[in-house]
Amino acid sequence: QVQLGESGGGLVQAGGSLRVSCAASGGTFRSYNMGWFRQAPGKERDFVAAIDWSGVYTLYVDSVKGRFTISRDNDKNTVYLQMNSLKPEDTAVYYCAAQRGAITSAALRTEAKYAYWGQGTQVTVSS
Repeated sequence: QVQLGESGGGLVQAGGSLRVSCAASGGTFRSYNMGWFRQAPGKERDFVAAIDWSGVYTLYVDSVKGRFTISRDNDKNTVYLQMNSLKPEDTAVYYCAAQRGAITSAALRTEAKYAYWGQGTQVTVSS
């Protein structure tokens, strides 16, 4: 069973950058597709980005395309989300998640497909 732990959240000004990380332990990290989700105050948890087990296929929600980059380092059992040109509407708790499902856009963006979740890290963007 894999355990996930996020880090790197914090306070940043609009237009700035931040990188959040998710370290995995207790499982075969290379076999998992990984995703990032976020939950803003008063809103539901939404898909942000995903990367397949090999790191060659990535998927992003339209609102972060061109600004966010998901990557992974399988040797370090870690997935990253580099966030550039941050906006106040990016303020949320960011969660990482892991799954062993098929590599399809529908599966990678669906919260119910992920079996393992971290506790989240707070990202706050000031205007």
